[in-house]
Amino acid sequence: MDVRIEEGWKEQLKDEFGKEYFLKLTDFVRNEYQTKKIFPPAKLIFNAFDHTPFDKVKVVILGQDPYHNDGQAHGLCFSVNDGVRFPPSLLNIFKEIEADIGTPRPASGSLIRWADQGVFLLNATLTVEAHKAGSHQNKGWEAFTDAAIKRLADERENLVFILWGSYAQRKAAFIDENKHLVLKSVHPSPMSAHSGFFGNKHFSRTNEYLESKGIEPIVW
Repeated sequence: MDVRIEEGWKEQLKDEFGKEYFLKLTDFVRNEYQTKKIFPPAKLIFNAFDHTPFDKVKVVILGQDPYHNDGQAHGLCFSVNDGVRFPPSLLNIFKEIEADIGTPRPASGSLIRWADQGVFLLNATLTVEAHKAGSHQNKGWEAFTDAAIKRLADERENLVFILWGSYAQRKAAFIDENKHLVLKSVHPSPMSAHSGFFGNKHFSRTNEYLESKGIEPIVW
């Protein structure tokens, strides 16, 4: 089966493409795009993989679902297209960056500049029906994205896994903390950010770890 995804990732995940769950998922997603309004645009489903090749990943940030309102989602977790108003969680991320390392809030909510530096911005579910949060959960995407996390955790070393919220933190079960740095806190959502997201210093801690391993830090 031909899946249009960056070649390094394609090689790493080739065993997934022939599995029954993935074939069912492909049929489901194809039908959804043909019959409903689905985000992100189909050509951007694997945008996180395409911007951050397997061997270029330095940092993994996990989200749960793509944004489900018009014009927001473009295949990178927490990120929105240029010119789109910042969703509340993204705004809180920028607030923490400013408090942590002094970088002022940017004009754009697009995080492509992070992805191109090696920040793998992965949602657990890669598609969603317009205005229906969680509508494509439990269709198979989670098995696929878990496989991606496992490949990184097993085949690479000295990565930083940033896990915000209980859903993302469950993925720590795949990650050997002797090989990687795992940073955890509550989610940046307004409902929880004041309970431990603000002040977590994940951005400076990430860069300190990378530099300690001789790896170029991220320009947040």
